Amino acid sequence: MSAPVPDRSSILIVDDMEENLVALEAVLGPLDQQLVTARSGEEALKAMLRQDFAVVLLDVLMPGMDGFETASNIKRLDQTKDVPIILLTGTDVDADYAYRGYALGAADFLSKPIDPWVLRTKVNVFLDLDRKNRQLAVQAEQLRRLLVAEHSPRGPQGGAAAAEGPLEGTWSEGQGVQRQGMGAGRGGAEQLAAITERLVQIEMMLREREPFGAPELSDRIAELEREVRLFGAGGEHTEHA
Repeated sequence: MSAPVPDRSSILIVDDMEENLVALEAVLGPLDQQLVTARSGEEALKAMLRQDFAVVLLDVLMPGMDGFETASNIKRLDQTKDVPIILLTGTDVDADYAYRGYALGAADFLSKPIDPWVLRTKVNVFLDLDRKNRQLAVQAEQLRRLLVAEHSPRGPQGGAAAAEGPLEGTWSEGQGVQRQGMGAGRGGAEQLAAITERLVQIEMMLREREPFGAPELSDRIAELEREVRLFGAGGEHTEHA
């Protein structure tokens, strides 16, 4: 399955001081990603509800809604709870700041002055994960379209017969269809239902953003695509564990 390369990822930088924002933008500029800045926790939350981010760099010491409260609100919202957060602090901070950050669900914690190489390296880890997740999401969507096209009335299995009248069954996610020609009847419907169920499982894994599942998911999607094409051609179904 050929999927287009996703566009650049987005990074959100949150700090109340303009000079810190400028410095972080300069450090992250060589990564050639979209950089978005926010001067407060409130601005950060609004930005995250408008678009998706691969990672958030969040200053802890901000007036009003500080970094800990902002991180807590990010993790509380379904739309933003899975976005990785790197907390940034000055050198004169309480010893328990790191513990508090990790307890809130932060992915990492860095103290200023920040080493540019270290920051880029850590951010790159999350950028790579974001690219893989978006690539897999594209592949899963293409597979869904293929699955629907293979069994639509005007699709490869429909042909002239489909133009003259509807198929015996209709498409319904998780239920499968009854088809004319090879694979028709109870066996074909059960097989299609199994394929659909596995696609739903893949989409659920993508939503959970598991950090170490990309190669496994890619293999599952490729395997499922081969099975959909085989099924559409009327081939034999192979059982999978």
